[in-house]
Amino acid sequence: MGKTPLKIIGILLAGGTGSRFGGAKLLHPLADGVAIAAHAARNLLAALPNVIAVVRWGDFPLYDLLEQEGCEVTMSQAAVRGMGASLAHGIGHAKAADGWVVALADMPRISPESIRAVAAALELGAVIAAPRYQGQRGHPVGFSAALRDELRVLDGDSGARKILERHAAEVRLVDCADSGVLFDIDRKADLSI
Repeated sequence: MGKTPLKIIGILLAGGTGSRFGGAKLLHPLADGVAIAAHAARNLLAALPNVIAVVRWGDFPLYDLLEQEGCEVTMSQAAVRGMGASLAHGIGHAKAADGWVVALADMPRISPESIRAVAAALELGAVIAAPRYQGQRGHPVGFSAALRDELRVLDGDSGARKILERHAAEVRLVDCADSGVLFDIDRKADLSI
């Protein structure tokens, strides 16, 4: 009998305000007319069958968009406190998983292959996995269930940075040829890159 595959769930963090962008960043269309968050959701869903998107409380336009893309969407009142709080909310929503691949909704160019490579590293026993492009660690970041309790108590805006620092020796980097793992959209000027 073969080993049962691990249940790896995608978590798309979409709870930010986009203030540096001027607001409504994740709904802004790229050159092809598709919203930034929709691109990020599509890439994650192409790699993982189950994706939970975390949006700010009351952000119904983004909620609807991500639900239409195929995500299970959850609103978080804690999202106003930052990425760490959004991540903890998402982990709590999918606590039965064997691992999570955490993607950011303002990173629309990550290839599904890069996401699958991170998930595969978790399936092979990595505690934390992340893609590496030309020597730089990128996104998304995968976490095994061994870190569930640490992830569920995150808060504030540093995301999982402290967990990554605490477990630096356990991070498995997966080399890829995908510059999208480093590209995020913070300001309108980033759209022309």
